Amino acid sequence: MRYVFEGEARSCRPGPPFMRIGIVNDSVMAREALRRVVTSAEGLQVAWTARDGAEGVDMVRADMPDLVLMDLFMPKMDGVDSTRRIMKETPCPILVVTATVSGQIDKVYQAMGFGALDAVDTPVLGACGNCSGGADLLKKIHTIGKLVGKYQPKCPAWTPPLAPPPGQGLEPLVVIGASTGGPFAVAEVLKGLPRDWSVATVIVQHVDAFFVAGLADWLRDHSGRRVQLVADGHRPAPGDFLLAATGDHLVMDPDGRLRYSAEPKSACYRPSVDVFFQSVARNRPGPGAAALLTGMGRDGAEGLLALKRRGWRTVAQDEASSVVWGMPRAAFEIGAAEIVAPLDEVADALVQGLAAARAGVSVAK
Repeated sequence: MRYVFEGEARSCRPGPPFMRIGIVNDSVMAREALRRVVTSAEGLQVAWTARDGAEGVDMVRADMPDLVLMDLFMPKMDGVDSTRRIMKETPCPILVVTATVSGQIDKVYQAMGFGALDAVDTPVLGACGNCSGGADLLKKIHTIGKLVGKYQPKCPAWTPPLAPPPGQGLEPLVVIGASTGGPFAVAEVLKGLPRDWSVATVIVQHVDAFFVAGLADWLRDHSGRRVQLVADGHRPAPGDFLLAATGDHLVMDPDGRLRYSAEPKSACYRPSVDVFFQSVARNRPGPGAAALLTGMGRDGAEGLLALKRRGWRTVAQDEASSVVWGMPRAAFEIGAAEIVAPLDEVADALVQGLAAARAGVSVAK
């Protein structure tokens, strides 16, 4: 049975209103630097430290923290395999902290594919005891704290009223939203689409803007699709595979073009799947099909429901194949998903859903 994150409604562990941090790193100096940064901030506490990935797996099982700071290169078990084991056996939020993120980008994406939420360079302990890079780490911890409910009880819903539908005769569109574990899930879906796929496909993945360009390349390498970053003002064309590219929200305007917007600033997730799906529901009545994949929290559920109400065909990934069944579960609970499918069937469900949308028939089962 997989642990289900409630996202902003709860954390991995009930308890007092501070974050307990587990540190997994084989370097004594790195562990000390991380300890100093964590204990320097109000509301953060080091729960324990582990010297390699295998020990990290054991420590999470014995004493689950609110967040794990995971190194990538360690003896016995590296950070990728440790992340995979933790997310499979005792899921908990994981932040990759490694000496150079940009120099190990493929392994970073592997860890994210197994469920790591983000990555940051390891702070460096100076001769005078100060730590450079500590502010970047604390910013990432604070962001994750908001997502797991440590700093605010709930991300405000963003559900603007639907505008009148624009004219018909539009090209079909597929939209995909994903978060925790999303890179592998998105690659699997893209790979499963027909080789001659000629439908514009737009992807919103929760990821720091720093990683987006590399993620597009990673998705291309793992799916065989030419994934491109969305440029502001781009109008999706048949055969496009487009990925949201900035820390702002991706939205579709009434003219059918993709834009970036800083609003709503209250959204915990940037880019937000809900914000994108809602904008598509307002401005593009179909034909279309949408999928909400693995992820922590509830982002995308209301947007998927809005698309369903506009005649789109909607799919959510099932619990067994999700790294974290949070976002798809939220969609299932509010009736937003016509189909709940295992990951290896999501592509087929999108193809069939789009065909049904074109024909104006139901695909629910």
